[in-house]
Amino acid sequence: MLTFWFAPGASSMATHIALHEVGAQFDARPVSFARKQNKTPEFLALNPEGKVPTLSIDGRVLTEVAGTLFYLARRFPDAGLLPEGDIEAEAQVVSWMSFIASTVHPARRVGAARLHEVFRIAEQKLRGRTWTVGDYSIADIHLFRLFWRWMDSGGPEPGTFPGLSAHYERMMARPAVRRVLEIESAIGYQLPA
Repeated sequence: MLTFWFAPGASSMATHIALHEVGAQFDARPVSFARKQNKTPEFLALNPEGKVPTLSIDGRVLTEVAGTLFYLARRFPDAGLLPEGDIEAEAQVVSWMSFIASTVHPARRVGAARLHEVFRIAEQKLRGRTWTVGDYSIADIHLFRLFWRWMDSGGPEPGTFPGLSAHYERMMARPAVRRVLEIESAIGYQLPA
Protein backbone atom coordinates (compact mmCIF):
# COMPACT_ATOMS: atom_id res chain seq x y z
CA MET A 1 0.00 0.00 0.00
CA LEU A 2 1.33 3.42 -0.99
CA THR A 3 0.42 6.51 1.02
CA PHE A 4 1.54 9.85 -0.39
CA TRP A 5 1.77 13.12 1.53
CA PHE A 6 2.06 16.17 -0.70
CA ALA A 7 1.58 19.93 -0.74
CA PRO A 8 0.05 21.33 -3.93
CA GLY A 9 2.66 23.00 -6.12
CA ALA A 10 5.56 21.97 -3.88
CA SER A 11 8.41 19.63 -4.80
CA SER A 12 6.07 16.71 -4.15
CA MET A 13 4.33 17.56 -7.44
CA ALA A 14 7.05 15.59 -9.25
CA THR A 15 6.28 12.46 -7.23
CA HIS A 16 2.56 13.06 -7.72
CA ILE A 17 3.07 13.16 -11.50
CA ALA A 18 5.13 9.95 -11.40
CA LEU A 19 2.45 8.17 -9.37
CA HIS A 20 -0.05 8.98 -12.13
CA GLU A 21 2.44 8.13 -14.91
CA VAL A 22 3.00 4.63 -13.51
CA GLY A 23 -0.69 4.10 -12.73
CA ALA A 24 -0.05 3.29 -9.06
CA GLN A 25 -2.86 2.93 -6.59
CA PHE A 26 -2.18 5.24 -3.65
CA ASP A 27 -3.81 7.05 -0.78
CA ALA A 28 -3.27 10.81 -1.27
CA ARG A 29 -2.85 12.97 1.82
CA PRO A 30 -2.60 16.71 1.12
CA VAL A 31 -0.53 18.72 3.59
CA SER A 32 -1.08 22.45 4.11
CA PHE A 33 2.07 24.44 4.76
CA ALA A 34 -0.10 27.48 5.50
CA ARG A 35 -1.76 25.61 8.38
CA LYS A 36 1.63 24.13 9.37
CA GLN A 37 0.36 20.56 8.98
CA ASN A 38 3.93 19.60 8.09
CA LYS A 39 5.01 20.61 11.60
CA THR A 40 2.50 18.52 13.56
CA PRO A 41 3.88 15.77 15.82
CA GLU A 42 2.10 13.16 13.67
CA PHE A 43 3.72 14.35 10.44
CA LEU A 44 7.14 14.88 12.03
CA ALA A 45 6.98 11.28 13.27
CA LEU A 46 6.80 10.26 9.58
CA ASN A 47 9.29 12.77 8.24
CA PRO A 48 11.36 14.60 10.89
CA GLU A 49 12.30 17.24 8.30
CA GLY A 50 8.64 18.18 7.90
CA LYS A 51 8.97 18.04 4.10
CA VAL A 52 7.09 16.63 1.17
CA PRO A 53 7.13 14.35 -0.69
CA THR A 54 6.70 11.70 1.93
CA LEU A 55 5.81 8.27 0.57
CA SER A 56 4.91 5.35 2.79
CA ILE A 57 5.49 1.94 1.22
CA ASP A 58 3.65 -0.61 3.33
CA GLY A 59 4.51 1.48 6.39
CA ARG A 60 8.14 2.16 5.45
CA VAL A 61 8.78 5.85 4.78
CA LEU A 62 10.70 7.20 1.80
CA THR A 63 11.40 10.92 1.37
CA GLU A 64 13.01 13.32 -1.12
CA VAL A 65 11.96 13.79 -4.74
CA ALA A 66 14.86 11.86 -6.27
CA GLY A 67 14.35 8.89 -3.94
CA THR A 68 10.62 8.66 -4.52
CA LEU A 69 10.96 9.09 -8.29
CA PHE A 70 13.65 6.41 -8.47
CA TYR A 71 11.57 4.03 -6.39
CA LEU A 72 8.48 4.47 -8.58
CA ALA A 73 10.50 4.09 -11.79
CA ARG A 74 12.07 0.86 -10.55
CA ARG A 75 8.91 -0.56 -8.95
CA PHE A 76 6.88 0.05 -12.11
CA PRO A 77 9.39 -0.63 -14.92
CA ASP A 78 6.65 -1.03 -17.56
CA ALA A 79 6.05 2.73 -17.33
CA GLY A 80 9.50 3.27 -18.87
CA LEU A 81 10.53 6.14 -16.58
CA LEU A 82 14.11 4.90 -16.22
CA PRO A 83 16.25 3.55 -19.05
CA GLU A 84 16.83 -0.14 -18.41
CA GLY A 85 19.91 -2.07 -19.36
CA ASP A 86 21.96 1.01 -20.27
CA ILE A 87 24.14 1.95 -17.34
CA GLU A 88 25.32 5.19 -18.96
CA ALA A 89 21.75 6.35 -19.64
CA GLU A 90 20.78 5.48 -16.05
CA ALA A 91 23.79 7.44 -14.81
CA GLN A 92 22.73 10.41 -16.98
CA VAL A 93 19.30 10.33 -15.32
CA VAL A 94 21.00 10.33 -11.89
CA SER A 95 23.24 13.19 -13.04
CA TRP A 96 20.22 15.26 -14.12
CA MET A 97 18.41 14.48 -10.87
CA SER A 98 21.47 15.56 -8.84
CA PHE A 99 21.84 18.77 -10.87
CA ILE A 100 18.17 19.60 -10.40
CA ALA A 101 18.20 18.91 -6.65
CA SER A 102 21.52 20.55 -5.82
CA THR A 103 21.70 23.41 -8.32
CA VAL A 104 18.30 24.28 -9.79
CA HIS A 105 16.12 23.85 -6.72
CA PRO A 106 18.17 26.04 -4.34
CA ALA A 107 18.52 28.77 -7.01
CA ARG A 108 14.92 29.88 -6.57
CA ARG A 109 15.70 31.09 -3.05
CA VAL A 110 18.75 33.06 -4.23
CA GLY A 111 16.91 35.20 -6.77
CA ALA A 112 16.06 35.82 -10.40
CA ALA A 113 19.66 36.25 -11.60
CA ARG A 114 20.66 32.86 -10.18
CA LEU A 115 17.54 31.22 -11.63
CA HIS A 116 18.42 32.56 -15.07
CA GLU A 117 21.97 31.29 -14.65
CA VAL A 118 20.99 27.74 -13.68
CA PHE A 119 18.25 27.50 -16.29
CA ARG A 120 20.80 28.64 -18.90
CA ILE A 121 22.87 25.63 -17.83
CA ALA A 122 19.79 23.38 -18.08
CA GLU A 123 19.08 24.81 -21.53
CA GLN A 124 22.64 23.92 -22.60
CA LYS A 125 22.33 20.43 -21.11
CA LEU A 126 19.13 19.82 -23.11
CA ARG A 127 20.92 20.84 -26.33
CA GLY A 128 17.76 20.70 -28.43
CA ARG A 129 16.78 17.21 -27.27
CA THR A 130 13.13 16.31 -26.77
CA TRP A 131 13.76 14.77 -23.34
CA THR A 132 16.67 15.07 -20.90
CA VAL A 133 18.05 11.58 -21.55
CA GLY A 134 16.81 9.84 -24.68
CA ASP A 135 13.24 8.84 -23.83
CA TYR A 136 10.96 10.46 -21.27
CA SER A 137 12.15 9.74 -17.74
CA ILE A 138 11.94 10.74 -14.09
CA ALA A 139 14.55 13.44 -14.82
CA ASP A 140 12.02 15.17 -17.10
CA ILE A 141 9.39 15.10 -14.38
CA HIS A 142 11.82 16.57 -11.85
CA LEU A 143 13.00 19.31 -14.25
CA PHE A 144 9.45 20.17 -15.26
CA ARG A 145 8.25 20.77 -11.70
CA LEU A 146 10.85 23.47 -11.09
CA PHE A 147 10.45 25.13 -14.48
CA TRP A 148 6.65 24.98 -14.04
CA ARG A 149 6.99 26.74 -10.68
CA TRP A 150 8.98 29.52 -12.31
CA MET A 151 6.60 29.78 -15.28
CA ASP A 152 3.63 29.81 -12.91
CA SER A 153 5.11 32.73 -10.97
CA GLY A 154 5.93 34.97 -13.92
CA GLY A 155 8.83 33.05 -15.44
CA PRO A 156 11.40 34.20 -17.94
CA GLU A 157 10.76 36.49 -20.88
CA PRO A 158 9.27 34.55 -23.81
CA GLY A 159 11.98 33.12 -26.06
CA THR A 160 14.68 33.19 -23.38
CA PHE A 161 14.83 29.40 -23.01
CA PRO A 162 13.45 27.81 -26.18
CA GLY A 163 14.50 24.26 -25.28
CA LEU A 164 13.09 24.42 -21.77
CA SER A 165 9.92 26.10 -23.04
CA ALA A 166 9.41 23.33 -25.62
CA HIS A 167 10.07 20.73 -22.89
CA TYR A 168 7.51 22.51 -20.67
CA GLU A 169 4.89 22.39 -23.45
CA ARG A 170 5.52 18.68 -24.06
CA MET A 171 5.13 18.04 -20.33
CA MET A 172 1.95 20.11 -20.14
CA ALA A 173 0.47 17.87 -22.86
CA ARG A 174 0.99 14.69 -20.82
CA PRO A 175 -2.23 13.31 -19.26
CA ALA A 176 -0.53 12.62 -15.90
CA VAL A 177 0.71 16.21 -15.69
CA ARG A 178 -2.69 17.63 -16.61
CA ARG A 179 -4.37 15.39 -14.02
CA VAL A 180 -1.98 16.41 -11.23
CA LEU A 181 -2.36 20.10 -12.06
CA GLU A 182 -6.14 19.66 -11.96
CA ILE A 183 -6.02 17.88 -8.58
CA GLU A 184 -3.51 20.22 -6.97
CA SER A 185 -5.05 23.46 -8.24
CA ALA A 186 -8.46 22.31 -6.94
CA ILE A 187 -6.92 21.99 -3.47
CA GLY A 188 -5.11 25.31 -3.86
CA TYR A 189 -1.50 26.38 -3.92
CA GLN A 190 -0.67 27.63 -0.44
CA LEU A 191 3.08 27.67 -0.79
CA PRO A 192 5.50 29.40 1.54
CA ALA A 193 7.01 32.62 0.20
